Amino acid sequence: MKITYHGHACFTVESGGYSIVLDPYKGVRGYSDVDLTANEVLCSHGHFDHAYTDGVKILKGPESPFEIKKIDCFHDNEGGAKRGTNIIHVLSAEGKRVAHFGDLGHMLSEQQAEQLKDLDCIMIPVCGFFTIDAPAAVEVIRKIEPKMIIPMHYKDGDKGLEMVGTVEQFIDLLAEDEKKKLLLVKGYEETAEI
Repeated sequence: MKITYHGHACFTVESGGYSIVLDPYKGVRGYSDVDLTANEVLCSHGHFDHAYTDGVKILKGPESPFEIKKIDCFHDNEGGAKRGTNIIHVLSAEGKRVAHFGDLGHMLSEQQAEQLKDLDCIMIPVCGFFTIDAPAAVEVIRKIEPKMIIPMHYKDGDKGLEMVGTVEQFIDLLAEDEKKKLLLVKGYEETAEI
């Protein structure tokens, strides 16, 4: 399984010649609007920086090898009252499980955490304001213990939403063994195989 990072919270996940784009964006400072091709697109919620489906050309291709599980959650810590709902997408293929957390805005319930155990990789927001912040992201990671971690939804110089924190604020809170699990940090348009 391959994961390519397109900046902000957007990724392409590929397996068996089939590709899924997660959370395509437009209007994010420092980035051109997404212009991608894939077999499928999934959005965690309907905001401009996560649901620009017009930026993804859908290709016909092989049958999807992915099993997709959706975990309902919220974009804030007030049951969705401030920013609405969010979906965590769990994609399974090749005996691997990866999860994209979208704009998770609260700590996981025990039931949600249980569904997110034994993940090979997570794509998790780490820098606050619209999502969980760095300390909360670290707490989530320690609760579910994924094998690999890709931080997302952070500011990097002139890239990303201005009011969120930097990825360094998140990395500084990780233990040394947790830092070894990091993938694609600032790796815009880079691919990792898991």
